[in-house]
Parts: sequence; C-alpha cells; structure tokens
Amino acid sequence: MGLVRANSRIHATRRPRPNGGAWRCRRKFLRYFPAGFRDPKYDAWERGYKAEAHAAWNEVLNQVEYRALLRKGEYSEIAARAVRLESRTNLLFSFEKMALRDAVKSPAGARLFAAGLYDFAYGKAKLEGRFKKWVDVVSRLPRKQTRVLTWPVVTVLGFIARPDEHIFLKPNVTRAAAAEYEYDFRYASRPAWEVYANLLDFARQVQGDLADLKPRDMIDIQSFLWVLGSDEYAE
Repeated sequence: MGLVRANSRIHATRRPRPNGGAWRCRRKFLRYFPAGFRDPKYDAWERGYKAEAHAAWNEVLNQVEYRALLRKGEYSEIAARAVRLESRTNLLFSFEKMALRDAVKSPAGARLFAAGLYDFAYGKAKLEGRFKKWVDVVSRLPRKQTRVLTWPVVTVLGFIARPDEHIFLKPNVTRAAAAEYEYDFRYASRPAWEVYANLLDFARQVQGDLADLKPRDMIDIQSFLWVLGSDEYAE
C-alpha cells in the first residue's frame, strides 16, 4: 500500500481544544520545522528515510509479492528482505537489529516469522487479534543472545510495511513525548495489546490536534513524537 493511498485511511476526528502541553509540543515542533510536515528540513531529518523504507517495502514485499513468496515456501527470502529493509533505517539499535537477524536465521525461525508477519501486516482480522498473534510469534522466535520480544522489534516492521495502520514504539522517547504532551500513556515493558491500543489512541489525538498541518500517516505522527521526546531535540 503506497503513501498516497495510505493517506486516505487516516481521518481527523472532532476533539476538544488541545491542552497546554499539546500547544507547547506543537510550538516546539514548528520551531525546528516552520513549514510543519512539508518542511524540507523535516523531510531530510525525519520523514525521508522512513518513507523510503516504506516505498522499498512496497517494491519487494507488497501483498501480492509477499503472498507469492509464501506459496512457494520462500520463508528465508521473505525474512532476508524484511531484515534488509529495516537495516537501512536507524529505527532499531544495533543489538535489536542483531536479535532480529539471529531470530530468523534458522529455517524454522524464518517460517514462523514470515507467516506471522504477513498476517500482522496484511491480515483481514481485527487489529487487536492480529497484534496479539504477532506478539506470540515474536515471543517464539529463536533467541541467541539479545531478547527479541521488545517493543521496537515488535512494532518496527508493521510500521515500515503499513504506516497507514501501524506506529513504531520506542519506549523511552514515546514516554517522554507523552509526558510533554500531557497524555496518560499507560506503558508496560512487555508488549501487549492494551499498551499498543493506548499508543494508537495517543497517535489519533495528536493527528486530530495537528489536522491543520495535514499529517499524512503514522510516519508523520511518530516523527512528531520523536521530536518531542528525543535528546536530539533537547531544548
């Protein structure tokens, strides 16, 4: 699913007037990027590489291609493509990248991963069920040294594949952003649907508050939260 099409899937809803924290966060974002989500510097610093990863995903692991590879039993090829696409971003720390690579090296790990990720990204069931199944899949992937079942690993590939539906969770940054925004983000370290649903609610609130800036997808929302919570944008 391309970015243009994905844009049609996000709809702003009527919400109460943003609180003081929301306004402060908006002002901070616009200090760095005066033209908002269309600022050339924003594209260069935040959106560009994430959008490129999504576009690359659509070339090599779009739903039709992914399904064809599954039917051929090309599980290791699917895993290799997904890991390679993620490796072009800086979304995961190096030890998280290593954990993901190690988890899909074996044929059994690759098969479990490939089937589970397809269902998470392209399945037709409700998101709650798909997310729970994906967490279960990740929990059963082979572990060599570093833990695989972490929020960044669980959420990064859905985010790259489907930024119309999924958001990436970097725990410390997201918690800091929620505090700045004065949003009650109910975080737990073990990946669970209740936390992810709460994060999606947070994302939808931010999307509604920033409707005039026309965020295109969860790439824009995640990037906004990164600006709020990352030390890279410390004030």
